[in-house]
Amino acid sequence: MTNLLVEQVLDLVGGRAEADVHVEDATLSLTRFANSFIHQNVSDQAVTIRLRLHLDGRTAGGTTTVTDRAALAEFVERTISAARLCPPDPTWPGLTAPAKPTGTGNYDRATAEADPASRAAAVRAFVDAAGGLSTAGYCRTTASTVTYGNTAGHMLSGVTSSAAMDGIARATGSDGVARWSGVSLDGLDGARLGAVAAAKARAGVDGVELPPGRYEVVLERGAVQDLLLFLAAYAFNGKAVAEGRSCLRPGEAQFDQGLTLLEDPIGPRSLGMPFDLEGTPRDTRWLIREGVSQGPLHDRRTAATAGEESTGSAVTDGERWGPRPTHLSLATGTAPRTHSDGPVSDDSVGGLISGVNRGLLVTDFWYTRVLDPRSLVVTGLTRNGVWLIEDGVITRPVQNLRFTQSYPEALAPGAVLGIGSVAESTPVSWSLETVTAPGLRLGSWNFTGGASG
Repeated sequence: MTNLLVEQVLDLVGGRAEADVHVEDATLSLTRFANSFIHQNVSDQAVTIRLRLHLDGRTAGGTTTVTDRAALAEFVERTISAARLCPPDPTWPGLTAPAKPTGTGNYDRATAEADPASRAAAVRAFVDAAGGLSTAGYCRTTASTVTYGNTAGHMLSGVTSSAAMDGIARATGSDGVARWSGVSLDGLDGARLGAVAAAKARAGVDGVELPPGRYEVVLERGAVQDLLLFLAAYAFNGKAVAEGRSCLRPGEAQFDQGLTLLEDPIGPRSLGMPFDLEGTPRDTRWLIREGVSQGPLHDRRTAATAGEESTGSAVTDGERWGPRPTHLSLATGTAPRTHSDGPVSDDSVGGLISGVNRGLLVTDFWYTRVLDPRSLVVTGLTRNGVWLIEDGVITRPVQNLRFTQSYPEALAPGAVLGIGSVAESTPVSWSLETVTAPGLRLGSWNFTGGASG
């Protein structure tokens, strides 16, 4: 269906303009639960058509979800009229030439067609594993088919599926959380997630207050994900680099030697398409290689300005915000796996904790905001569990803290004291489709006060 719609729209444009069309047929199915009971099952299927036109030196774009031929004809004419009213576009980079795709995406048919009972089984496992604590969250499955085509003769298609769970368990005054995402619903272990969330909730009751200061930290995947999201949006963004708003210095050892970060859109855990919004095939690329920063990522417009090639990093609203990676993968390290019955997400995090003399275990960061994009100083709060570590052992829960911290500084040479040996993907946002990361042990994190400060 998507390829037919692309052909229809291009046919309606005719030879009047350069044009590219991106059509996505996406299904999102969601099972939500609260108070340990499923209260909602919904499924939404929508076809979204994005059209971009360039004529007479001017560019305009539009989006529609109405797909009958008359509506498509009106949509095309409306976009052409808009283009004629737009200001000149001297940086138009042209259309993507025909190119061989790097794949068709990761797809599991059983997940794409999963029924409510399949998701309910994962929810039941989560609730049962919480051992009587009140639970809430969701289990979702998705499927997507995308076709891209343009008037330069380029066309390609892809399919993907995904499954995810995000759930909390609640004890008196304390919440514990566990999350997972992947290509197939078969990989979702609701019982394991429920047990982790419950252990965190029980271990978080009656947290003590700590004074502000710099603490060694062990960051679980939720907090690591936040670091990577901001690096993606602000550091490796080709538009931010060109405008002098990025901290990135390609070729320099900006980060600890133990860090290797990839943009991995064709790996087995990728949940997105192997081509971008402009039809450029994506491939695996280094962002950080053994601590050394690599070049920024580009869409066609920023690549043309920089005299480079597009890296397949065009995203929705990229004209305003710039290109970004969408499939981040932080390489695992060699931290030993130490079993713990405490509030840790996996045995690899237990291995990181064992080396800490005095520090904090942090589950999540939230409400994070950039104070200075050039140094990537971010302020935010901890959430869903913080614990004091003394002599390699978790000793007591801690009340949430506010921090103000340069993310690159926290990951600078010598600052990373350990990297977990287990990496998993968790649900993400910000136009990212996949973030796969292990836990991190960092030598210093600047906490500036209590959560209300």
